[in-house]
Parts: sequence; C-alpha cells; structure tokens
Amino acid sequence: MTVRRPTLRTLRRLGGLRTRLVVAFVLVALVSGVTATALAYRESRNAVLERKQDAVQTEFRNRVEQAAADFDVPADEVSLTRFARRIADGLGDDTLVVAQYRSITAASDQSADRTRITPALRQRVRTHNGMSLQRVEWRGSPYLAVGTPITFDRADPGKPGAPSGLDAFAVTSLRAELEATTGVADAVRDGILPVVLLATVLGLLAAGTVLRPVRELGRATRRHAAGDYSSRVRVRGRDELADLARDFNQAAGALEASIDELRAQDERAKRFVADVSHELRTPLAAMTMVATVLDEDAASLPPDTAHAARTVSEETGRLARLVDDLMEMSRFDSGAARLHLARTDLAEAVRATLSLRNWTDRVETVLPSGITARVDRRRVDVIVANLVGNALRHGAPPVTLTLSADPAGDGLTVEVADRGPGLPPEAVDQVFDRFYKADAARTRSEGSGLGTAIALENARLHGGTIEAANRPGGGAVFTLRLPRHPAPEEDR
Repeated sequence: MTVRRPTLRTLRRLGGLRTRLVVAFVLVALVSGVTATALAYRESRNAVLERKQDAVQTEFRNRVEQAAADFDVPADEVSLTRFARRIADGLGDDTLVVAQYRSITAASDQSADRTRITPALRQRVRTHNGMSLQRVEWRGSPYLAVGTPITFDRADPGKPGAPSGLDAFAVTSLRAELEATTGVADAVRDGILPVVLLATVLGLLAAGTVLRPVRELGRATRRHAAGDYSSRVRVRGRDELADLARDFNQAAGALEASIDELRAQDERAKRFVADVSHELRTPLAAMTMVATVLDEDAASLPPDTAHAARTVSEETGRLARLVDDLMEMSRFDSGAARLHLARTDLAEAVRATLSLRNWTDRVETVLPSGITARVDRRRVDVIVANLVGNALRHGAPPVTLTLSADPAGDGLTVEVADRGPGLPPEAVDQVFDRFYKADAARTRSEGSGLGTAIALENARLHGGTIEAANRPGGGAVFTLRLPRHPAPEEDR
C-alpha cells in the first residue's frame, strides 16, 4: 500500500486563512460553551443548595420550637430520644435528628452514624448560641448538617435567651439537589457539540465570504504579473475589502496607463530611430563612396591630408555599420524580420564565416561533419561572426569554436570560448542589452554596440537562445542553441 505524503500545497492550505478562521470560530464556540457550562453549573448548584438550606433551616427551626415547648430539663436519654423523634417526624425519612443535653446524646435513629455532625459544628452552635449549618461529605455523598441551641425564654426581647444546655442537630441528604444540578450541567455540556458544529459551518461560510474577494485579488495580481494589466476585481459592498478592491483597481488602472504610455514612447523612439536610420542611408551611401575614393588615393596625398582622408573613411564606415545595425534592430522591433530557411551544413557555414573574415588561423575549431539544419545562413553568419569577433577583440587566445548536435537530434550547439579575463559578474545578465559596455570608461569600440543584441534577436528568430557565462578556468563562453527544424513563424 502506498502512503501519500502531504504536499507543500496541502500543508499551506492547512495553515491558510480559511483554516485559521474556522479554528478561531470553533475555539470561540468551545470556550463559550465550556464557560457557559461552568457558570450554569455553579449558579444552578448554588441556587438549589441555598433554597434547600433555607427550607431545612426554616422547617428545622419550626419543629424545634414546637418540640421544645413541651420539653423540660434536666433531661434523660428517654426524653431526649422522644424529643429527637418528634422533631424528625416533620423533616422527612432521610433526616437524622440528634439531641444532646450535656453528656447525654440521643437520636431519632439509634443505628444511624452520628459522625456527620462534626465537632466543629457542635462547637459553633455552643459558641454562637444560634443556628449554624455545615455541608459535609459522608461515604461519597453530600449532606447538610444544621444545629441550634435550645434557649430559655428571653427576658429582654432585644437579647437572645440563656442556653438551656440542650442542643438539637439535623442531618439531611443533598444528593437529589446535586443530581438535579448535575443534570443541568450535563444538558448544557451535551449542547456544546451541536454548537461547535454550527460554529464550524458558520466559520466556513464566513471564511468563504471573506476569502472570495481575497482570492479574486490574488488571481488579478497573478494576471498582472503575467502581463495582463487590464485585469480588475469586482467591488462588492462598502466594507474594508471593498475599499481594498477599489484601491487595487485604481492602482491597476494607473499602472496600465503608465505602461501604455511607456510602450507608446518606446514605439515612438523605435520609429524615430528607424526613420532616422532610413533617412541617413542615402547621404551615407554617398559619403561612403567619397570616403572610399579618398582612402584609395590617400597614398598620393600629403601626410596630413592622407591621415584626414583615412580617418574620414574609417568613421564613415563605422557610421554605416551603426546605421545598418539600427535598421536591423528596427526590423526586429517592428516584426518585419523574416527567416529564409534552407538546409545548411553548419560546419561548412562556420568555416565560410571564419574564412571570409580571415579568422581561420586565429580560431581553434571542432566542426564534426554531417550536422545539418534548416537555418537562415545569413543570420547564422551574423551570429557566429559577432560571437567570434567579440572573443577575438575582448578575450585572449586560444579562442575555440565547438559545433555539436544534441543527443536527441532536435538541436545543435555552437560554443565560442576564450581564455581572456571573462565577463564581470554584473555584465553576464546585461551583455545582450543594446549599447551595453562592460567597461564604462570605454566610450568607443570597433562595433556599434548592437552586435550581441542582434545576435540574440537572430537566435530568437530561429527559436533558439544565446547564453553568456564565465568558464571555470578563466575566460568567457557564449553558447548558441538552435533547433534543427525551426517551427513556422506563425507558431513562434
């Protein structure tokens, strides 16, 4: 049998807001039920016992007064027994009456245990010269013991009469009263379970009411994180959650407006760059032609003039490359860039790229034959030329280029590595940004600053990627991964 272990999502739900709300409701109901049970038991018990005590005292006092009227002292055991039985006749079958005159003691039931009348109660009756009572427990059952002295008639109505030496005690059971109060407590306790169940249901309903807006906010936030800034939540009621939903919608609206404005500005900037680049091409072509003529004739010109002519030719060429790269980027931005796929031998294509730029002797290659793919050969040439050119300019020998096919046969990898200083850690994630320079102090370079960005866009156009990293032994490594059979453009 397979035992399924709780997943992280399950554990998170157990500790979620819904569970905490339900637990809070149940705890409140449980504490309230227990407290109500305890209070009900205490109050009902006190009320029943006090009523019993009052009734016993009143009846006992009446019976004692009636019996004492015909009783004479000094008394003997026979008269004491008769006196006790006369009092007990009106107090019920379960009541024991004990009469004591000095050292003589008699009871209404001679076989009954008289230890329920404690020495403390006897002492209190004699000391206070009035009726006293005491609750005692005998053999696990509760009893009420009441005692009173028998006094002579009072000479002064404001003062108690003199003690006659005769004391009367009565002991009666409290079991029935305690069973009644225990029944009340049991009834209340039995009602706790339905109350807890009801509290659980109410907790679930309350949690659902409270959490519904929270879940909607969570879904809307996730849609925002995924790029859907038009997502809003429904505002219900006028409580704090409604205020939160209203504030979220306002913040989302402001964020959407800001992003739309930024996109519009970015679009206008890209269009401006594209338009400027396009407009520069015609005069730049003329300038390039003139600069080329001057460069070719520089040898016949005076030294200063020749230097100026070569400088103009060099800068014109750099400007022409920058304009070409800007035009290329504008085509990527506008979605106008297209692939012209053809089955290509990658080893042959890489050799042609290196040979065209006279890099064959400067790069160590591993180019296994037979690796073919449907690629745009011109764009692959741009990618390889850019990666190898950067390694030659900014790295150190040996610069290596390794072509390999994925074991599954679905893709290919071109890895260009060098043994130079490598990339600064902060440059690894930004090396493909437009016009990014790892060395801020270096304001000019041989390239346009768009080479790696164009290489990455060409790779993406094929459905591939380029990754930059530092080698463990020193140097940088750029890894181009391309599918051997790119998906149709409409699917990318």
